[in-house]
Amino acid sequence: MFKQKRSLILGTTALLLTTVAVTGIGLRLARSQGYLQDNPKELIDEVWQVVNRTYVDGTFNGKDWVAVRQDYLKRDYGSQEEAYTAIREMLKTLDDPYTRFMAPDEFQSMRIDTSGELTGVGIQITQDQETKKIVVVAPIEETPAYKAGILSKDVIVKIDGKSTEGMEVDDAVKLIRGKPGSEVVLTIDRNGKAIDYPLTRTRIEIHPVRAEVENIGGSKIGYIRLNQFSAQASEEMRTAVQELEQDNVVGYIFDLRSNPGGLLYASVDIARIWLDEGKIVSTVDRQGEVEQQVANHKQLSKKPLVVLVDGGSASASEIVSGALQDHDRAVLVGTKTFGKGLVQSVRELGDGSGMAVTIAKYLTPNGRDINKHGIDPDVKVELNDNERKALQQDRERIGTMADPQFAKAYEVLMKQVNQTASK
Repeated sequence: MFKQKRSLILGTTALLLTTVAVTGIGLRLARSQGYLQDNPKELIDEVWQVVNRTYVDGTFNGKDWVAVRQDYLKRDYGSQEEAYTAIREMLKTLDDPYTRFMAPDEFQSMRIDTSGELTGVGIQITQDQETKKIVVVAPIEETPAYKAGILSKDVIVKIDGKSTEGMEVDDAVKLIRGKPGSEVVLTIDRNGKAIDYPLTRTRIEIHPVRAEVENIGGSKIGYIRLNQFSAQASEEMRTAVQELEQDNVVGYIFDLRSNPGGLLYASVDIARIWLDEGKIVSTVDRQGEVEQQVANHKQLSKKPLVVLVDGGSASASEIVSGALQDHDRAVLVGTKTFGKGLVQSVRELGDGSGMAVTIAKYLTPNGRDINKHGIDPDVKVELNDNERKALQQDRERIGTMADPQFAKAYEVLMKQVNQTASK
């Protein structure tokens, strides 16, 4: 008997930089790999069964899921590739871009550990549920895409001249990936204007946490920037806060801008750094069952806190910022977040392929469903194109007074610090 591996991820369908850390193991009926390869209908039925048991919507988005099974199992398949095509078609009937199938090579690519080096251009992408267009969730700092000026919510309309119309995310990922040193041209639609971005693929090393003391006007504040909720993020965050506490900072600015998400447990652990008690997030499956994650009295600091967010702050970033906002623990400064409130389980299938299936949605402590809408900041600060470009071209400005959103966050933080001191 072999094991079915599952993992819970909160990132969007961005397979260029996605962590899969196994958090649970379930058993299924024994099927040898050779058996599945010789009987493609078994693989099709396995995928159908996973969706049937776990999909977040019991109506399957209004589809007759039993009839779908009957339709695909009565067909004949001459090869495993034909079965893969059929599975993708079957899942597409759900009209859910987050529920998807991955051939063995695609699945192995997804199982990248973000603590190591990655090969790519440094963007996370998704498919817009309404328009079906390939959309950038966020560029990763210090990567070719970030340095070139690609932005959150940019629409990728062409990859090396090939139109992305009707293209699946996995297929877009295949075209964007390649050998380090090779070039790929992404054509971006931004506000109706097409822009070509030639990007050189490279190996990308991700350091999730950047922390430092900012001495401004005689006051020491702790600045922490988190760019991804990887397996190591919470440990690095905890170390950073402990060191900043030893430096006697008066408060913190926690920067989650352009952070596209990651692992559920990492977001919970990081929220616990700032919250002593109370609910952090609830997950709701199709039976309406609620699993709550709560703070566990491991708070490291009660000092004033401001969180920076923007349209590239997605998923796990929204869990943390939503929890801190609902508990009045932090003031959110910036722009509305991305709006991705769904949880996927990633599973390995019998022949080495895999699938991601949407199994739940999450709610903030006050019961807010932020999927599609996002989280509104308490203090809105928009960047114009010139300000945004200046920050991307000179990243040393980020987290300084030359960064307009940071400057506002500092103003808000110091107001909190002064109010606390006067009590």
